[in-house]
Amino acid sequence: MATVDFQNITNEIFQKVQSFEPSYEIADIGIVSEVGEGIARVRGLDNVGSQELVEFETGAVGIAFTLEQGHVGVIILGNYLSIKPGMVVKQLNRIASVPVGVRFLGRVINPLGEPIDGKGSIQSEAFYPIERPAPEINQRANIDTPLQTGIKAIDAMIPIGRGQRELIIGDRQTGKTAIAIDTILNQRDSGVKCIYVAIGQKKSSIAQIIARLTEHNALAHTIIIVAGADDNAAMQYIAPYAGCAMSEYFMDQGEDVLVIYDDLTKHAWAYRQLSLLLRRPPGREAYPGDLFYLHSRLLERSARMAREYVFVPASFAEKTAERSDAVDGAVYRGPMARKEIEAAYEARPDRETLKIAPVSRTGGSSTAFPIIETQLGDVSAFVPTNVISITDGQIYFEAGLFNAGIRPAINVGISVSRVGGSAQSPAIRSVAGSLRLDMAAYHEISSFSQYGSDIDPLTKKQLDRGERLQEILKQPQYSPYSLGDEYMVLFAGLNGYLANVPVRRVLDWSRQFLTFMHASYSSIGYRISTTGKVDDVLKSRLVTALSQFEMIYK
Repeated sequence: MATVDFQNITNEIFQKVQSFEPSYEIADIGIVSEVGEGIARVRGLDNVGSQELVEFETGAVGIAFTLEQGHVGVIILGNYLSIKPGMVVKQLNRIASVPVGVRFLGRVINPLGEPIDGKGSIQSEAFYPIERPAPEINQRANIDTPLQTGIKAIDAMIPIGRGQRELIIGDRQTGKTAIAIDTILNQRDSGVKCIYVAIGQKKSSIAQIIARLTEHNALAHTIIIVAGADDNAAMQYIAPYAGCAMSEYFMDQGEDVLVIYDDLTKHAWAYRQLSLLLRRPPGREAYPGDLFYLHSRLLERSARMAREYVFVPASFAEKTAERSDAVDGAVYRGPMARKEIEAAYEARPDRETLKIAPVSRTGGSSTAFPIIETQLGDVSAFVPTNVISITDGQIYFEAGLFNAGIRPAINVGISVSRVGGSAQSPAIRSVAGSLRLDMAAYHEISSFSQYGSDIDPLTKKQLDRGERLQEILKQPQYSPYSLGDEYMVLFAGLNGYLANVPVRRVLDWSRQFLTFMHASYSSIGYRISTTGKVDDVLKSRLVTALSQFEMIYK
């Protein structure tokens, strides 16, 4: 019979006990007390912060939204049906964030950064928080670089600059989304990245937009973020913040980006639903009182960042430098950085050995197009007035103009860009200086002339001119104009070349004129598009071309 060596067994057990290192995790936890409709109320989580991520037993993730005595209101991201009362919720000690990077271009994703286009996973380059403080005023630059929409009426009368926040507002089915899509199409060769955030829209409508962008080779420079009508309110709520975070990634790389929020009315609805479910006190029209702050902290993050500059050796070969390349360690920042470093350069005794270089990955911009839907043209409702007061101007679409066949249906009288001509290309500014006033006067005179029988010759001349200008500003959907084409058509219309053309034939005249210019004088439009300027020689050649076209047009 074998004997048992109790001593060896005892020693082995002792050694294992001595070497044992317990593994444990310290986390602030809570218990689900209620759940439903995409929200949960959780007992505990005493140390959780606002907008902080929490994780449920099921693996689902939520955001701490409402902090109350003894309870935390959590909005659940994704599927909430498997979450039950009594489940444990764990604090993750990090703010909600989304993956970002250039690989998201050309893809359709949800607000969590997960692909939904069936094209496989996406390798992100970083994670950005969905909530982030807006750039400080001393980090911003003046908005003086145009963002060409390719739409004559906007570029000529309501110019938009890179870094601007321009509201698109109007009734349903008046062409608001079409304007945004046309602007995306026009950025194909501009280097501007685009982010389209679809909030609360039907999947069929989103599919049409994707198909249109694909058809025009515009999806390659665009990210589409979808929180559709069938997604829960939590996903619709975070969608614009996810889009803003992705735009900030490109802006931080020194690039220009356009982000479209389509639309913030449905975003406000989602926020109202979440707030009522979480028993937050309602305010005007049942919206929570902090709705203004909700949208302002989103839109204020759009900006044009100031370029940074450093002194580098005269032999420095690169176009841009890093901060560490500065010969004296000084980095010139802020909106006046260029003037300050130029003044410092002139004052340096060793300036012959130095040159000024911009710092790489600075000077980017994020331009915002929030879209707001009105009812019966009422811009005084709670959500429209909030967003109007936040933005740098608005483009107002009027149902009456749309139904009358005027496309785009822009009401020039109440549309405005607070940046104005400073964000307009010199070519367009030189030709369209009085166009907005002319069109506003035409609409006013046209309204009064309906009630009078006799019209004096001067008024008749103004009406005739206004009718032709209105026709020339019409533009079909999905056909943005190049800068050169915009200038040539506007120049012709504003300088009387359409005076003898019947109103019903103005659009035909415009199409044939551009075809003639592309075939016989292609260099004129090309030079205007590439330089953004028109000199006397170029203008003289354009006048010659117009004279020739007048003789052949029938």
